[in-house]
Amino acid sequence: MGTVHARSLDPMPMQGPELGVQADDIEAPGVEQEPKQEVLKNKDVIVQQVHIDGLGRTKEDLLTYEIAEVFRAKNLIEVMRKSHEARQKLLRLGIFRKVEVIIDTARGEHALPNGLDVTFEVTELRRLTGSYNTMVGNNEGSMVLGLKLPNVLGRAEKLTFQFSYGTKETSYGLSFFKPQPGHFERNVSINAYKVTGQFPWSSLRETDRGISTEISFPVWKTSQTLKWEGVWRELGCLANTASFAVREESGHSLKSSLSHAMVIDTRNSSILPKKGGFLKIHQELAGFTGGDACFLKEDFEIQLNKKLFWDSVLSASLWGGLLLPLGDEKTSIADRFYLGGPTSIRGFSMYSMGPQSDGDYLGGEAYWAGGLHLYTPLPFRPGRGGFGDLFRTHFFLNAGNLCNLNYGEGPQAHLKKLAECLRWSYGLGIVLRLGNIARLELNYCIPMGVQSGDRICDGVQFGAGIRFL
Repeated sequence: MGTVHARSLDPMPMQGPELGVQADDIEAPGVEQEPKQEVLKNKDVIVQQVHIDGLGRTKEDLLTYEIAEVFRAKNLIEVMRKSHEARQKLLRLGIFRKVEVIIDTARGEHALPNGLDVTFEVTELRRLTGSYNTMVGNNEGSMVLGLKLPNVLGRAEKLTFQFSYGTKETSYGLSFFKPQPGHFERNVSINAYKVTGQFPWSSLRETDRGISTEISFPVWKTSQTLKWEGVWRELGCLANTASFAVREESGHSLKSSLSHAMVIDTRNSSILPKKGGFLKIHQELAGFTGGDACFLKEDFEIQLNKKLFWDSVLSASLWGGLLLPLGDEKTSIADRFYLGGPTSIRGFSMYSMGPQSDGDYLGGEAYWAGGLHLYTPLPFRPGRGGFGDLFRTHFFLNAGNLCNLNYGEGPQAHLKKLAECLRWSYGLGIVLRLGNIARLELNYCIPMGVQSGDRICDGVQFGAGIRFL
C-alpha cells in the first residue's frame, strides 16, 4: 500500500478573494466513480496514530480537538475525508501558512495489518506579519495597513494593530482575539480604537475613542454576539455653513452600551447570492451601564434569494429599525438611522432623505426599507464560464421611509406615519462581483415619491460596498 497525500483531494484555501466563478456555479462532471469508491469503503481500517510535524510555539493540546475526528474513521474514504476536514480546521485557526496531510500504513511493532498512520505537516506563520490592502465600504474606499502577531500565547490567540485611511474615515485600533480550544466559533475579543469620520450630508465631523469587549458563540443554527462598548464621542461641524441643529449637537458625550446580535445566514454568497436566506436582529441598550446617551435601539435585516429559470435570481430584502429615547434627553444625531443612496434606496443621494435642517440631514428614529431585485446574466452571455460570470444585469424596485415618531401616540399611529410620504424608485443596471469582498453597481435610477427636502440622483448612479438593500 503506497502513500496517499491529501493534496490529491484538491483542498482550497480557507481565506482570500476569489475573482473567478463561485463553487456553486460549477457543474460537477458526469464521471462515474462509484465502483472504485465502493471498493475503498469496503476496506475496514483503523487509524492508530496521528502525528503533527513542524510545531514550534503552538501548544499540542489545542490541536488535539481539531484532529480528534480522524480517529473515528472506519474505512479509507472516511480517513481521507476526515483528514481533509481536520486540515481545514487547522487552517481556520489562522496560525499555519501551510498544512499537508500524508496517509500511510502503520509501522512499528504494534502496527496492525489494517492500521494507518496520519501525518499533518504544518508550517507556522511568522511571529510578526504585515499586510497592505484596500477596503471597500458603503460607497467609500480606504487603504488599510496592518500588523499582526498570530498565535501569541500558543493557542491561536491573535494581537492585531490596524490603521485605515479612507475617503470619509480615518481610524486605528488594537485588538486581541482568543478562541475557545476545539470550538473556534466561540471566541472573545477586546478592542481599543480611535475613529474620525466625516459626514457631508449632515455637515458633521465625529471622533470616537473607545474600547469594547465581544463574546461570540453559536446557538443551534444561529451566530450570537454579546458586546459591551464604551465610547467618548466628539461631534463638530464640518463646515461653517452647518445648520444650527447640527451646531447644537456639537460637543462631547460618553456612550456606554450593551448590545446583542443574532445572525442566521444560509446564503451561498454574502455579496451576490443565488440561493438561501439571511436574518440579522440587533439590539442595543445605552445608559444602563453609565454615560450620557440613554436609548434602546432595535433593527433587523431580512433577505431571501431564489434561483429561477435561465440562471436568473429573484431577491427580496427588508430592513427596519426603531430608536427609543430613555429619559428626558433627546437622541443624538450620531445614534439615529440614515437612509438613501446607491446602497439602500437607489435614486436618492447618500443618506439624504428624511428630517433635515437647512440642507443638513439629521437622521430619523424609525425607518423601514424594502427591495425587490431580479438578477440575470448579461445578454448573449459574453465570457460565459469565466470573467463574464462576474457581471449580472440588475432590475430593481426600492421603497422606504425615515421619520421621527411621537412616542405618546400608539403603535397604529406610528405605522401610519411610517407608511405615509413613501419614497420609492425603480431602474436597471449592471452589477460586478469582486470575489467575496465587495460589489459594484452602475444603475439608471428613476426616483419616485420624492418628498420636500430630499436630494435625488435621477439617472446614472454608481455604488460600491458590501451591504446592499
